[in-house]
Amino acid sequence: VQLQASGGGLVQAGGPLRLSCAASGRIFSNYGIGWFRQAPGKEREFVAAINWSGGITNYADSVKGRFTVSRDNARYTVYLQMNSLKPEDTAVYYCAAGRYGGTSVQSYDYDYWGQGTQVTVSS
Repeated sequence: VQLQASGGGLVQAGGPLRLSCAASGRIFSNYGIGWFRQAPGKEREFVAAINWSGGITNYADSVKGRFTVSRDNARYTVYLQMNSLKPEDTAVYYCAAGRYGGTSVQSYDYDYWGQGTQVTVSS
């Protein structure tokens, strides 16, 4: 599975942004997809995840109520809708695919990683 994250950019605080994670390979629908982010000088952290069917989602406390993860298996794409963005959301965002199909918060449960997309939120 190859992953391509896109949709990052510069946005003002309070604004929205939607990230996409496009996957190659028809077995994409069997994989759980997670979003992680890494800010300069900080460790990579879990943001959100969606299970293989789209029926279960999981969010970090810092983004609950602001971010929504969804997937379209027919288009091999997962989305991260980010609303009410804050300067502290500034980071490189990565999507990752896990064979186990769940919504783990642990990066080691994911087998494939995309290249990352930069999100910058100005105050």
